[in-house]
Amino acid sequence: MVLNLNSIQVLTASQLSNQFLGDAIEICIVTRNYQQTMAGLVQLGIGPWRVYTFNAETVTEQTYKGQPTEYSIKVCFAQAKNVVWEIMQPLSGPTIFQEFLDRHNEGIHHIAFNCGDRPWEERIQAFESRGFHLIQSGKWMGQNAFAFFDTEPATTTIFETYFFPPGFEYPEPEAWFPAPPP
Repeated sequence: MVLNLNSIQVLTASQLSNQFLGDAIEICIVTRNYQQTMAGLVQLGIGPWRVYTFNAETVTEQTYKGQPTEYSIKVCFAQAKNVVWEIMQPLSGPTIFQEFLDRHNEGIHHIAFNCGDRPWEERIQAFESRGFHLIQSGKWMGQNAFAFFDTEPATTTIFETYFFPPGFEYPEPEAWFPAPPP
């Protein structure tokens, strides 16, 4: 179901009646070489980077286009004030990240939103009710759910939402780049 644009009201100069995305909290670059991309971003003052591997051991409930699957991705995170920078390099299995590389080459792949801190199922329903279907998902470390939606045809980019429970702390990474914090 797609919303009728005529039913959407402008409430203020910065608010529509159908808002649900909340704040943009993450920008992700998909690359063929995460180390090279991290180095370039460090030159711009973005970092330090935590490096992880998302695979069947670290990410449960893996799906791709509505089907259970297994995939492996190198994932790197850097916190920069109120936004997380993320780098993803697909390693194996079917992913929207490899599809992006095949179609567009490297670059910004998605933006993540907190959906105004809505409960997880409400977030999924909010995207689905607007005609945007779940295309990739999983649960990192058994507690951090993430979901990507097919917003690219309508917006030119993928939208993601994820949920980190209260008190979440990143696990020890496989590596830090360029070095761990003091």
